[in-house]
Amino acid sequence: MIVYENTVPAAFAQRLNRFTAEVLLDGKIETVHVKNTGRLGELLTPGAEVTLQRVSDPKRKTAFDLISVYKPGLAWVNIDSLAPNALMKQVLEAEGFDTVKPEYACGGSRLDFYMERGGERYLTEVKGCTLASAAETGVGLFPDAPTERGIKHLNELAKAAGEGYRCRVAFVIQMNGIVRVRPNDETQPEFGRALVRAARAGVRVLCYSCRVAADRVAIAGVTDDTARYLGS
Repeated sequence: MIVYENTVPAAFAQRLNRFTAEVLLDGKIETVHVKNTGRLGELLTPGAEVTLQRVSDPKRKTAFDLISVYKPGLAWVNIDSLAPNALMKQVLEAEGFDTVKPEYACGGSRLDFYMERGGERYLTEVKGCTLASAAETGVGLFPDAPTERGIKHLNELAKAAGEGYRCRVAFVIQMNGIVRVRPNDETQPEFGRALVRAARAGVRVLCYSCRVAADRVAIAGVTDDTARYLGS
C-alpha cells in the first residue's frame, strides 16, 4: 500500500501542459505538478475534485503534486505514474524472490524489474492503467496515448522469454472496480499486436486490480489474462 501524507482537497481548473495544471485551492488558483504525463482528458475536467500532496522541496517551482482525481462511477483514480512500480516492488518482495533489482538493462531498453529465484531469471515490465473502457464494465484500456516505448518493451520481453527468462507484463490498474486491461486499439493497434506476440513468445500478461482512496492506493488482486492473447 502507498499512503500519501500532507494531502489537501482541491478542484481542478485546467491543464497547462504535460507537467502542470491549475487548481482552485482555498478560493485561489494554484499551479501544481501533475504526476502523470498521459492525456487524462476523461479525468482532469473542470471542476473535478482532486487530491494534492504538499511537497517540501525548496527547489520546486510548485508546492503541490496532483495525485488523485474523483470520477463518478469509478470513485477515486490514482494518477501518480510512480505508484505502479512502487506497488509492484511490494508485490515482488512479498513473492519471495532472492533478488529484486529495478531498472534492468535488457537489449536496447531498461525494463522495470529483474528478479532471481531458485536459479531462474525473471523480468517484469509494469504499465499503469488510468483509462476505463466505456464499452466494457470492469475493463481498463492501455495505452491512453501512443507509446512506441511500450511496444519496444514488449518486444524486448518476447526476446528475453526466448532466451530463457520467465517474463511478465504487469498492468497495475489505478482505479476501483477494474479487474482487466485490454489493448486500446483505437489509440494504437500496434500495441495490441505486440502484446499478442509477447504472450505467444511466453510472456505472462497479469492485471493487478487496486483499491484507491483520495490519499492511498493498494493492490487488491491479480488476474492472469495470458490465455486471452494466446487465442487471438
